[in-house]
Amino acid sequence: MKKFIWISIFAAAALAAVLCFSGFRNGEQKDNVVRVGMDAGYPPFGSQNVDTKEYEGFDVDIINAIGEEEGFKPEIKNISFDGLIPSLNTNAIDIIINDLTVTEERKVSVDFSERYCTVGMGVVVRGDYNLINDAKDLEGKTLGVSIASTGEEAARHVKNANVKVYNAISDAFIELKNGGVDAVVNDTLTNDRYVSSQKDGSVKTTKISLNNEDLAIAVKKGNSELLKKINDGLVKIKKNGKYAQIYKKWFGVEPAAELLK
Repeated sequence: MKKFIWISIFAAAALAAVLCFSGFRNGEQKDNVVRVGMDAGYPPFGSQNVDTKEYEGFDVDIINAIGEEEGFKPEIKNISFDGLIPSLNTNAIDIIINDLTVTEERKVSVDFSERYCTVGMGVVVRGDYNLINDAKDLEGKTLGVSIASTGEEAARHVKNANVKVYNAISDAFIELKNGGVDAVVNDTLTNDRYVSSQKDGSVKTTKISLNNEDLAIAVKKGNSELLKKINDGLVKIKKNGKYAQIYKKWFGVEPAAELLK
């Protein structure tokens, strides 16, 4: 009987240890590690440092700052953009933070945090290309976009446009430089970062702004506990100045006053 009791105690302890390190499952937090999904091909929001192999960017710093305030440790997982929501809904990850625009369609599949950033939808062209100066000039052109993005959605609303979809926005930019597309439709902050990194003048941004979009952090439907932690942490980093520091670090300017509310 004593042997049986000790075996039962050890078995219970082993089970507890397994549960302790199982992370968020179906909205229940089992330990302080939270699996964060992002496509690490969207600088300055998220990318992988070629030297250190560490993930870095605005989104990385934001979720790390929120985790520090709320007592959880983010674990970044690099997942293609179109696989992020399916990964969230199959419990492969707990959070999505990836320059993710809030849309009514996405609200059906995920729960969104409060807004943490706002971006415009802009256009990049080759440096010597002068045929696209306003939104109407996009009509009939070949437009490069990343798969399942709001850039793709915007491009598909352009009359007679030939929309070419790429797995990563970096592929669309490469195709632009190679002449495979006339323009790339993507968020303005990422566009600006890319153009500034190309010192040879081979690409440029246009003055076109198709719309403004709110970005938010996504969790699985019904995961109210984790969503509350994210929203509470976001409020804290806006009040204590961390948010403004991170914003200026990655975008080079102070955040607009409305982003700090």
